Amino acid sequence: MKQYIPCRIAALQDKLRERGLDAALIYDRENLIYFAGISDLEGGVLCVPSNGTAELFCLWMEAEHMRRVSGLKVTGYLFPADTQSTMAAKWLHKLGLERPRVGFTRYFISLKDYQCLREAVPQMKVEDIAAVCYQLRSIKCPEEIWRIRAASKALKAGMDAALSVVRAGISERDVLVEAEYAMGKAGSQGSPFRMQVLTHSRQMQKHPYAGAALLEDNAPVVIHLGASVEGYTAKMCRTVFLGTPPEACVEIYRVLRRAQETAVARLRPGVTCGALYQAAADCVEKAGYGEHWVMEHIGYGVGIRQSEFYPIIAKGSAVPIEKNMVVDLLLPSIYVPNIGGPRLTDTILVTAHGAEYLTDYSREIWFR
Repeated sequence: MKQYIPCRIAALQDKLRERGLDAALIYDRENLIYFAGISDLEGGVLCVPSNGTAELFCLWMEAEHMRRVSGLKVTGYLFPADTQSTMAAKWLHKLGLERPRVGFTRYFISLKDYQCLREAVPQMKVEDIAAVCYQLRSIKCPEEIWRIRAASKALKAGMDAALSVVRAGISERDVLVEAEYAMGKAGSQGSPFRMQVLTHSRQMQKHPYAGAALLEDNAPVVIHLGASVEGYTAKMCRTVFLGTPPEACVEIYRVLRRAQETAVARLRPGVTCGALYQAAADCVEKAGYGEHWVMEHIGYGVGIRQSEFYPIIAKGSAVPIEKNMVVDLLLPSIYVPNIGGPRLTDTILVTAHGAEYLTDYSREIWFR
């Protein structure tokens, strides 16, 4: 990945100059993976000037490794005499600016680090560059695609394992344990989110995760898995039906599958995210479930995060899809009380001519 770092730093510097910023301070693991090629750094910060040479500060015992992996200028520090933020403050002072304008990714700087910087550089002006970073990360290079493809392959092993043990009366957690083990054996280095194996009564919640609940008979089970390889992720969701579920519940899965297929058929460079959303929404509306289709987004970018906030495949979005984006489609369910809950999603690569399912796994209706 090291060969891509200079171009990524240069692209970030272009964005800084466009916004009138003097520098960016990158603390978070996600953007350190992208801008420095490093997935195993704790206690470090990448300092990027709008013009000039970027510098990475880290603990002294990690400096040689970080230098070798990233190809960047790396300076080690001795803790506790220094921290990443005392080093970043010294670096800002060296810029020679009375009131430096600095970009941060707002989700990922700790209060302690911010307070340290604010105390050392009280005239500092700050601006959020999270959206900038997500946009830069949205177009994947071949190495990134390879890693996401490898994570997708591990997901297939996990889904096979889950389907081999799922049955009424077993706990959600026991199904997930089998899936996690199989994914690890297949090369996954861990899930990027708290995964879901959900009995029907918990499927209407927004962000549940596999727990001690026992799987109900004659009902759907949602299995939503995530895998990661060398800092890059993939995700896949399927629904399996136990026993003899209500036909209305099975029909909701059929409608969701048609909605996904309709959107994926339109997924290609140049189409807007809003058009993809509308294609799926129209399919749901035509099936008579429009009033129960309450979500205004049906997918995100996929990469270092399982849900990258660019692009967001959302209602009315004018953001265009581009070649070598990786996205997921289509997680929301149709929210009919006591009936809805089935879900479906895949990780998909945008090619020059259309879409490629990276999680190329059966989307048929399964009964157990």
